[in-house]
Amino acid sequence: MKKFIEGLHKAFESRVRLGIMSALAVNDMLDFTSLKEYLDVTDGNLASHLKALEKEGFIGVKKTFVERKPNTRYSMTRVGKTAFEAHLEALEALIRSQK
Repeated sequence: MKKFIEGLHKAFESRVRLGIMSALAVNDMLDFTSLKEYLDVTDGNLASHLKALEKEGFIGVKKTFVERKPNTRYSMTRVGKTAFEAHLEALEALIRSQK
């Protein structure tokens, strides 16, 4: 069982970070407001988790203006996709090992 646990990435232990990566896995890009509504979290909570994922290099950030209002959009990087897929594979292997 230890083999499967080693495949889990610490960055995805949080429910919010797992939700961010899941949402970005099925959407090319999402803005801050969409992620906030989808995950039902506060601005500060979401911002801190996004910052942590950005620091790991798992998400990319694009800042623009829409009608003179700032708009921040996020996408999953290749590194993030690889790490997230490995994490999911480790979870699946752990679940299968319990049958």
